[in-house]
Amino acid sequence: MNDAVNQLVVDLELIRRLDKNGPRYTSYPTADRFIEAFNAESYSEWVAKREIGGVSRPLSLYIHIPFCNTLCFYCACNKVITKDRSKSAEYVRYLIKEMAMQAKLLGPNQVVEQLHFGGGTPTFMSDDEIREVMAAIRQNFKLVDDGEYSIEIDPRKVTDETIALLGQAGFNRISVGVQDFDDDVQKAVNRIQSEEETLRVINASRANGFKSVSIDLIYGLPKQTLEGFGRTLDRVIAVDPDRLSIYNYAHMPTIFKPQRRIHEEELPAAQTKLDILNMAVNKLTGAGYVYIGMDHFAKPEDELAVAQRQGRLHRNFQGYSTHSDCDLVALGVSAIGKVGPTYSQNYRELEDYYDALDRDQLPIMRGLELNADDLVRRAIIQALMCHFEISKESLGIAYLVDFDKYFATEMKELAEYEQEGLLKLSPQWITVTPKGRMLIRNICMVFDKYLRTRTEHARYSKVI
Repeated sequence: MNDAVNQLVVDLELIRRLDKNGPRYTSYPTADRFIEAFNAESYSEWVAKREIGGVSRPLSLYIHIPFCNTLCFYCACNKVITKDRSKSAEYVRYLIKEMAMQAKLLGPNQVVEQLHFGGGTPTFMSDDEIREVMAAIRQNFKLVDDGEYSIEIDPRKVTDETIALLGQAGFNRISVGVQDFDDDVQKAVNRIQSEEETLRVINASRANGFKSVSIDLIYGLPKQTLEGFGRTLDRVIAVDPDRLSIYNYAHMPTIFKPQRRIHEEELPAAQTKLDILNMAVNKLTGAGYVYIGMDHFAKPEDELAVAQRQGRLHRNFQGYSTHSDCDLVALGVSAIGKVGPTYSQNYRELEDYYDALDRDQLPIMRGLELNADDLVRRAIIQALMCHFEISKESLGIAYLVDFDKYFATEMKELAEYEQEGLLKLSPQWITVTPKGRMLIRNICMVFDKYLRTRTEHARYSKVI
C-alpha cells in the first residue's frame, strides 16, 4: 500500500466541475442490474457448490429489520412505518424460519465472522425478540469469539437496559444515527433527537463493552448551514467516536416518496454543500481521523484504517468491512446477499416475503450470476474504492486478461482524468491522487460496463 493512502485534498472547483450522478458501488454490478430469472432455485444451486474441494468460506450475516415508529423525511431505506409492536413479533417468526432454511441449505457448522443488524430500526424489536433472534442465530451458526457483531441504533428508541442486553448477546459494535444536532434541521426532517439522549446511548454502549462506536451524519439536509453543521461536528468529535460516516443527502423525491415532505427551497445551495463537505474533511482530519473512502472516516488504530494500510479492506452492502473472504447471507425483507459469483435479493414487500416462506420457499425476488467480465470489473472497482490503486499486472494474471488491451476504452477515459489530476497512470499501476479520492465514484464509473448502455444516470445520487 502506498504511503500516501491517508492523504486527502479537497479541490472544490474540481468537484464542482466533475460532480454527477453515479452508483455508490456497494456491489458491482449494482442491484438495479439484478434479474428475476435468478431465483431461489438458482441461489440454492450456487450454495451447493460452496464447499466443492473441501474449502468453506466463513459467513457474514446481515439481518434486516424494516420497522420504524416514526418517519424521517430524508430516508431512502426499505422500511415500514408503524407503532404496532405486534408487527415485529410476526416478522421475527418468519425471519427465524428463513434462517433455519438457509442454515439447512448451507450445511452444519457454518462459521460466522461478521453479523450486522440494519433497518429500519433493529431495536424496534422487544428485548425478548432480540434474545430470540440471537438464540436462533447461535442455534443455526457458529459465531467466532472475536467476530465483528454490529447493530444500528436510533438513540430515541432504545433504553440503557436494551444496550446492556445487546452487549450480553454478543454485539460489540454500534452505529448511531445522528444526522445533525441543529434544532431547525431536525424539525425540517422530522427527526427530533437531543444531544443528551445520543450521549446516553453512546456512554451506555461503552459501559457495556462495545469495542467500537460509529456515528452517522448527513450533509445537504434542509435548513443546514455551514455554521450549524460546524457546531454538530464539534460536538460529535468531542464524543470521540471510533468511526464517522458523513453521507451526502440525495434529494430524489420521485423515487423516495417520504422526501416529498422536504421543502426544496430549504435545501442548502450547491456551493454551501461543498463548503460543508470541505469543513467536515478539515475538522475530521484535523482531529486525527483517517479518510477511508467515500463517506467514511476512522481513527488510525481502528480496524478499518489498519485493514486499509494492510491491503485487506473490503466493501459490501453494509459499507466498508475488514472481512473480504466471507460469503454474505442476508435475511429479512429486501436484504441482499452474496455467495460466490452471485448476488441475491429478497422480496421488498412484507406480504411477498411472508408468502414465499409460507410456501416453504426462500423469499428470493431476484439476483445475478456474474460472468467473467463482471468479476474482473468488480475486482477493479473494489480495489479502487478500498485502496485507491490497482496493479494492472496482478489483475491481468488473476483474471487472464491483457489489462491495457482489454480496457483500451477505459484507459483513454482515465487519461483524461489524469489530465485533471485525479490519478496517475504507469505501465504497472493506476493510482488515485489525494485530489482524486473525493471523486472515486467518478473513476469507478469508467469501469462500469452497464453505464455504457444508457446515457441517463438519474436513478443514482450525486457523487458529492
